[in-house]
This record gives sequence, C-alpha cells and structure tokens, in this order.
Amino acid sequence: MRVNKITWDKVGRVTEPGRYKCFFGYLTVTSEDIEVWTRYPDATFTLIARPTTEQSVGEDYRLGVFDIGDREQ
Repeated sequence: MRVNKITWDKVGRVTEPGRYKCFFGYLTVTSEDIEVWTRYPDATFTLIARPTTEQSVGEDYRLGVFDIGDREQ
C-alpha cells in the first residue's frame, strides 16, 4: 500500500514523540510534529521515506511538510 500523506487521526492521535508502528511501516514523530497537530488537528503531513539499512524492519518514514487546509480568519 502506498501512502503519501497522513493525518493525526490515522496515527492514533499520538501525544509523545517517538517511533510508531503504523499500517504502512514505522513512523517517527517529533515534538514539533505534535505541536503542529495540537494547534491544527486536521493538518495533513507528507510522509518522507527514510533510507533502509540492513537493520531496518519494514519501511521507515518521518513527517515532512504539512497542509492546514483552508482556514477562515
């Protein structure tokens, strides 16, 4: 399955930085990523694949740029 973007709901609304097992592989979430989701719960992040190594188990991703969508001011 190919996933290019992800929302906070899709990763279980995690509240701590760390490496999480997801349906598409592993996702590393930083405290900065969580800050964005706390401020903009509907934000969508682009997934960025990390290079695989001999020690890798499955695909490994981190969060990249995000889109907060159209927001009324």
